[in-house]
Amino acid sequence: MKSITIIAIALCLSSLVRAQDVARPLDRKYPGVIELHVDATNVGQKIYKVHERIPVKSGPVTLLYPQWLLGAHAPSDSSLAQFAGLILSADQHRIEWQRDPLNMHAFHATVPAGVAALDADFEFLSPLEGNQGAILMTPEMLAVHWEALLLYPAGFYAHGIMLQPTVTLPENWQFAGALELVERSGARARFKAVNLEELIDSPLYAGKNFKRIDLDPGAKAPVFLNMVADGPENLHATSQQIEAHRALVQQAYKLFGSHHYDHYDFLMALSDEFSFSGLEHHQSGENGVRTSYFSDWDHQQSWRSNLVSHEFIHSWDGKFRRPADQLTANFNLPMQDSLLWVYEGATSYWGHVLGARSGLVQASQMREGLAATAALYDHRVGRSWRSLADTTNEPIINRRRPLGWMSFQRAEDYYSEGELIWLDVDTKIRELSGEKRSLDDWARNFFGIENGRHQPLGYTFKDVVTSLNAVQAYDWRAFLSERLEGHGPGAPLAGIARSGWKLTYTDTPTDFFKDVEAYRKVADFYYSIGLTLDATGRIVDVLWNGPAFKAGLSQGFTLIAINGKAYKPELMTAAISAAKSDHRPIELLLRQAERYQTTRVDYQDGLKYPSLERIDGAPDRLETIFRPLP
Repeated sequence: MKSITIIAIALCLSSLVRAQDVARPLDRKYPGVIELHVDATNVGQKIYKVHERIPVKSGPVTLLYPQWLLGAHAPSDSSLAQFAGLILSADQHRIEWQRDPLNMHAFHATVPAGVAALDADFEFLSPLEGNQGAILMTPEMLAVHWEALLLYPAGFYAHGIMLQPTVTLPENWQFAGALELVERSGARARFKAVNLEELIDSPLYAGKNFKRIDLDPGAKAPVFLNMVADGPENLHATSQQIEAHRALVQQAYKLFGSHHYDHYDFLMALSDEFSFSGLEHHQSGENGVRTSYFSDWDHQQSWRSNLVSHEFIHSWDGKFRRPADQLTANFNLPMQDSLLWVYEGATSYWGHVLGARSGLVQASQMREGLAATAALYDHRVGRSWRSLADTTNEPIINRRRPLGWMSFQRAEDYYSEGELIWLDVDTKIRELSGEKRSLDDWARNFFGIENGRHQPLGYTFKDVVTSLNAVQAYDWRAFLSERLEGHGPGAPLAGIARSGWKLTYTDTPTDFFKDVEAYRKVADFYYSIGLTLDATGRIVDVLWNGPAFKAGLSQGFTLIAINGKAYKPELMTAAISAAKSDHRPIELLLRQAERYQTTRVDYQDGLKYPSLERIDGAPDRLETIFRPLP
């Protein structure tokens, strides 16, 4: 027994040694160019087949599957689960591999003497249904996300590893992306060799129904809107709609005074089946929208500024100017997210501002959207225990999984509450400078420098403070720290007040609020009775310490009847309104799993929907902020 124990300990120790053998990256060139071919023709079963030919020398080799992705702000563990079928070989002889016992993204093998190239074959099993992840393949379109479709050698910086990518697509499909095409032969396309960092930052969209529109005709740095769709009819856009996208490009140039790409491609999937939403890249942006993006233009304004303009602005904020704690050597070293309130928060702010300035969104819709944002975060009771700064850790903590008590747990609040902070900063600069300067000046100085530079330029919290002081002298460190580390009460709404507006609640929803309800397919009574219901009556959100919460309700309940009548959204509206005058509790019949119960909610303050109201005599700075730059 003693000898068995000793052997077991020895085996454990040997595993620990192997786990430490993953080489740290060095800033050096990898010898040779990796050949990478992706066969993306099996759209029916949503399977990508990959073949790599990797130059090697004899001896131990460690191959890494990318783990940390910049735009995800977290490890991408789901892709590893869909990575399958790995076979390594050399000169047609199979070579066994071993996964590292502590680093699941690392694969160890030994290359025999005399072998100059290692062949790696595997499949990426794209999600078949939404509960497995985002749908990347449909019979009409697909996305090639290179980070899910390659292995790379450990011990090198990503920018030192060169790859020659090729892809085979279904017959007669067209494609777009930031990579430079070298040759196309039938369904096979070969691209110019690029380093690993550039490759992973250059996804490809392809589809049966494809349309490309030049958004900046004659420009030295071309900008294209590339669309794939479920059907050809979804690609129809009016000249006014296209002009709004063109105006977005020009308003961005006027704001930043620069660009940091040789060309830029909006990659847009108009689909009700393809479910990848959005991701930023240096020379492209992914935008997953519904098929009704153009046909229901007036009722989907918020999504254009939240997605299309947002991802475009990331070319400056996030891809070019990048938090220093995210400048890692390769895709398997941990990133830190401490400055996401700049990376995402400022981008959210500029996304909405440029959305209004370009005409992608009406200024009135942006005001109504701002009211909705202000109300939502003013009800984030979780700020009592968790600061906004701590929410920048949320992508790593939770991997963007759904939460049961959003208002108390807090999620990625650095996006929209970050936007409120940047409105606060903008209006403060305008006030202190007598309207002579604004956050526009900071954006130009901070993001617009070194026109044409591709290499990311890092920054720290100190850099943000220093750059703000260069625009307008003030104690910006204390200003920002108070909002990032404080606990309220309530959201940072000073920027709205300084804009000449105040958050109020009325008994009638704004058009923006109704559009969001329709888009999400919910009935939203969050600011009155304190819950939101989906189309079936299922409770999808409950406000912590709100009336419904105090009555014992949570997600998992389905509302069957209100005051003895079968549930309909309009009955809840009527019941809340009636309770204000008759002062009676609202009686709800609910089902949870196989149990039924009757619950009475004592709420008598009527319907409440967020809106902005002008402050008499105050300057309307929102009107100025949303005005197009000349």
